[in-house]
Amino acid sequence: KFESARINLNSKQKSCLTLTRSAISLVLSGCAIIVRGQPRGGPPPERQINLSNIRTGALARRAPQSQPDQKDTPDEPYAFQAREFLRKMLIGKEVCFTVEVKTALGREYGMVYLGRDTTGENIAESLVNEGLATVRREGIRGNNPDQARLCDLEDQAKASKKGMWTEGGGTNTIRDLKYIIENPRNFVDSMHQKPVNAVIEHVRDGSVVRALLLPDYYLVTVMLSGVKCPTFKREADGTESPEPFAAEAKFFTESRLLQRDVQIILESCPNQVILGTVLHPNGNITELLLKEGFARCVDWSMAVYTQGAEKLRAGEKSAKERKVRIWKDYVAPTANMDQKDRQFVAKVMQVVNADAVVVKLNSGEYKTIHLSSIRPPRIEGEEKNKDKDKRFRPIYDIPYMFEAREFMRKKIIGKKVNVTVDYIRAATSSSETSTIPAFAERTCATVTIGGINIAEALVSKGFATVIRYRQDDDQRSSHYDELLAAEARAIKNGKGLHSKKEVPIHRVADISGETQKAKQFLPFLQRAGRSEAVVEYVFSGSRLKLYMPKETCLITFLLAGIECPRGSRNMPGGMQVAEPFSDEAMAFTKELVLQREVEVEVESMDKAGNFIGWLHIEGVNLSVALVENALSKVHFTAERSSYYKTLVSGEEASRLRKDKIWANYEEKKVEEVVHVMEEKERTANYRAVYVTEITDTMHFYTQDVETGTQLENLMETMRAEIAAQPPVEGSYAARRGDYCIANFSADGEWYRARVEKVQSPAKVHVFYIDYGNREIVPSTRLAVIPPAFSTRTLAAQATEYTFAYIQVPQDEDVRADVVDNLVRDIQNTQCLLNVEHSGVTCPHVTLQFADSKDDVGLSLVKEGMVMVDARKEKHLQKMRSWSFLSHVLSQLNIWRYGDFRDDDADEFGYKLKK
Repeated sequence: KFESARINLNSKQKSCLTLTRSAISLVLSGCAIIVRGQPRGGPPPERQINLSNIRTGALARRAPQSQPDQKDTPDEPYAFQAREFLRKMLIGKEVCFTVEVKTALGREYGMVYLGRDTTGENIAESLVNEGLATVRREGIRGNNPDQARLCDLEDQAKASKKGMWTEGGGTNTIRDLKYIIENPRNFVDSMHQKPVNAVIEHVRDGSVVRALLLPDYYLVTVMLSGVKCPTFKREADGTESPEPFAAEAKFFTESRLLQRDVQIILESCPNQVILGTVLHPNGNITELLLKEGFARCVDWSMAVYTQGAEKLRAGEKSAKERKVRIWKDYVAPTANMDQKDRQFVAKVMQVVNADAVVVKLNSGEYKTIHLSSIRPPRIEGEEKNKDKDKRFRPIYDIPYMFEAREFMRKKIIGKKVNVTVDYIRAATSSSETSTIPAFAERTCATVTIGGINIAEALVSKGFATVIRYRQDDDQRSSHYDELLAAEARAIKNGKGLHSKKEVPIHRVADISGETQKAKQFLPFLQRAGRSEAVVEYVFSGSRLKLYMPKETCLITFLLAGIECPRGSRNMPGGMQVAEPFSDEAMAFTKELVLQREVEVEVESMDKAGNFIGWLHIEGVNLSVALVENALSKVHFTAERSSYYKTLVSGEEASRLRKDKIWANYEEKKVEEVVHVMEEKERTANYRAVYVTEITDTMHFYTQDVETGTQLENLMETMRAEIAAQPPVEGSYAARRGDYCIANFSADGEWYRARVEKVQSPAKVHVFYIDYGNREIVPSTRLAVIPPAFSTRTLAAQATEYTFAYIQVPQDEDVRADVVDNLVRDIQNTQCLLNVEHSGVTCPHVTLQFADSKDDVGLSLVKEGMVMVDARKEKHLQKMRSWSFLSHVLSQLNIWRYGDFRDDDADEFGYKLKK
């Protein structure tokens, strides 16, 4: 009845029709379209217009899910082709239309023309002409030219056998629509993330669309990867309430994608939800939604976004900065900070743990920086309390905490880094009912060095995990996506915390204050000479805690030779006030050595189990540095050390500058005091030694004859073991200070050695510790020393000495002659040795030939090859006197042209007579 009323319009009704211009938003079928007006402050109104006088086939319809007994309705022949003909012709175009009839139910029928007026193409006529629609001939009047033209076009289409008028009935035009995919994950994987041609059939909201995949006609719901738009929430009564900007976001997507030809990249399918990216020739809708403030990034799906997550973050950042739509009330985490406080360069002074560092700003201020969005290794409470009797030490007891700290320490300690503050985490307070611990306010930032994000590097190695946030929590790293990607790689490769292997265990003995344990370590550390260490903590300017990697122990170390200002501390009688400049001294030591790799020389130990010695960092003696910077005084115990002169000269310079601790120093008047020194006789206690090596500087190395048999037995046993189990060539990586075994080039035998320098794998400088000679060998001739033959089993047998009472010639040729003479007379022979006094680098001794008991040094003096060294100690006068008279009487070699005067003799306490 409605159709008859529409067709039988009289001329008066036609003259009253109004011409309306609009844009096409949707083609429902071959004879029904949705037109929309102009948007005014929101989504525009829409109208459905049905084409008058024609009919097309009905499209397929899925049976309601609530009625399982009903079946899906398939396409009628040429129904989809008619819809496609209109879609390709009209979508996105402007049309004009006239409404001829409006039914009681509100349905509108009319004529639609392509373009801005009725001179454009008549859509109904085009459909009929292509054989895609039939004309409703019921009640057609011959005096209506529009209706008559439709009938003529239909007859022509039939004659030409177009469209539905072709032979066969058009069964081949019926689509095999697939509404359900049995295994969505396999289906997505089969697409291999390659673009698939599709038509967007429906837009549920701004970020969820229904797409028809071509050419196989899969109807799939696709959620845009990496983003989420405001949605329409369904209430209990069945109505939908839109979130703010939900309708606007939906219109934004509809106006650009609905019924458009697009390509879709199916990227993932978590929990049966298909994620993808819709690509249109005019742009990427995902990035456009973000840029215009219609969507926000979502972390859980950004990882699968194939076009680059940084583009999504950049779009969201742009919308935030412009405060558009959903970001209209947005306030940046660092909005209240000055630019200089948001980005700055600082020097790393300390690695607190795997996610925090202490940096020094250009202003001199110290600031703790936490790495954004990562969590360091941790263990649960049960594991922590497993051994209650053992003191819990996080750095060593938490798996991978030590590795994480060491990675950061080696990477950035003492270096300049770039800091970009991401957010300030507010302080939290713990309560009895809350499980959240109390934290002070934390500055969270991205720290980079040389373009490397330290947090990302930690996560990629499995030394930290990424924090997951609520979707509306904007306080996160500016490189959050890179962190997530790094964590995914670490999980895939089984790195660190994600490894299925057994966790590394660090058994570190803390012997700080343990007197008995310290006594056991002392001889070994003394014999080792310079040992490698890492400064773990600085108690004061001269008191430190060291980690000894080779010995895997912690020791308390006191700097020798200086007296440093003491800080405040609790005493039995109350708090002791800090001495002036104690804080400055501690800050100086911290900045120079905290968490740095250093070398230490252990000399002694105090009664509390603290080791005393010298600490060196990159060629700088810390004791000397403190004295030179007027933060410490020289202690009298330094007199017997080789660094005494350097310490005294540094102290003198500081005192003259009146700097820091010497600011109020006043020179005291020196009263002449005559010191009465007790006469002390020289003691002679000769022992048998074997001279093994003589150096170009006239120093020589000896072995004690008493321990010679032990060394021979050790060498014999060691070589037998090496012959039975030869070391793998090239398996040893030489490091300076390591003890090893080396294959001596002269005889091809293995000897114990110490690595002094690694110039390259082909040039490793070694010192043979039992013989005193040196050699440059390739690393392929080195191997790990078997534990049974280490210096703990038998100490190094070569001891360095130099001659007492004689001066080493400065002239190289003269010195070479003396060395040649010594090599001829005493090398590889047994002699008698007596220590006369200590020296800067080694003891000064006298040496006698074993058979004749003649003094070797005295023989050199008598032959005029060396001069006597002046010593002021009275108990050494006899020996020196005899040396002086000997070279005067001999008049040989360097003295043959000499002319002696009284003042020459007076220097030695003698009066020469003719």
